Amino acid sequence: MTRLASEDDFLAAIDRHFTNAHPHLCVGRGDDCAVIACPPRMAVSTDLFNEHSHFRTSYFSPGDIGHKALAVNISDLAACGARPLGFSLALTAPADLSREFCDEMLAAMAALAREHDMALTGGDLTRGDALSLCITVWGGPAPRPAPAGVAEGGAGVGGDGSGGGNAGILPRPASGGASPFLRRGGCQPGDQLFLMGRAGLARVGLLALESMGTEAARLYPEACRAHLRPRPQVAAGLALAAICGTGDARIALMDVSDGLARDLPRLIGADRGSGLGAELAMDPDAQPGEVRAYALANDLDPVDMAFTGGEDYALLGSCRPAMLDAVRAAVPGLTLLGRVTADGVVLVNGDLPVSAGFDHFSG
Repeated sequence: MTRLASEDDFLAAIDRHFTNAHPHLCVGRGDDCAVIACPPRMAVSTDLFNEHSHFRTSYFSPGDIGHKALAVNISDLAACGARPLGFSLALTAPADLSREFCDEMLAAMAALAREHDMALTGGDLTRGDALSLCITVWGGPAPRPAPAGVAEGGAGVGGDGSGGGNAGILPRPASGGASPFLRRGGCQPGDQLFLMGRAGLARVGLLALESMGTEAARLYPEACRAHLRPRPQVAAGLALAAICGTGDARIALMDVSDGLARDLPRLIGADRGSGLGAELAMDPDAQPGEVRAYALANDLDPVDMAFTGGEDYALLGSCRPAMLDAVRAAVPGLTLLGRVTADGVVLVNGDLPVSAGFDHFSG
């Protein structure tokens, strides 16, 4: 292993893996600031990915770390229905970080960035006791043809985000031709709840890796992949945004990072006083096979595993009942979860959940 000798060594590694030419970049890396070609509206998000808090090098490969650090950020753009454009990377590295480790980590990150045509604009580097990656991503609305018979910026497009029927979307600009950004909230009683992705697998992967180390990948390969290398649901988010923004179309959307138990109340606005609840129907036999297998081997409830979850990076959404056919056509393979209710209580198969889900600052 060859230790990184200087900051220039790291910058050279960046240049080996990331192009500095991109349609989104007017001035790329190497100056005090990058200059980016911004669309009129951008969605922006930041996530930390810290050793000991979010990953362990005992079972995360350097490539897993690079992939997941960027993937969890891209998932936020997917939840907004945004098209990824670029990102910046701030890295804290221990003194013994090797060139080989750095190359593998950056290669996996660059592969995911190329998959989504994202530019790396720059960032920062410092030394610390543990490895930490802080990534900021941004994206723009996906272009789309204006629907026939609908004036640009037509009536019924989502409002100012203060609530009401279209609070789940942000307005399309008067110039038209672009999908709206999606957001949480704006749900109403009777709205249908759906999930794009598979809940519970990443939790099984985490628990198995923590207890078995790398041997877990032999017994629970799909669950370990879900935890180590999540796949952001960008195409699904773009497809859902494309059917919103005109008439009475209304979709609320968010990514599931803390588990359905914690994130469902956020989607329906229960954490902001909406007074709404939900009734979910989750068949134990319909849960992913490795969730059922792990639950059986450890005397656990597969539905509770899926509902509590965490780090699923699936998309959780709601829509008016009349939109459900259009949603299913836009995103084949989604799972129907249940419906929004007016009573302020979340029920899973008729019962109160046994857990409120994961919280970074509890326990």
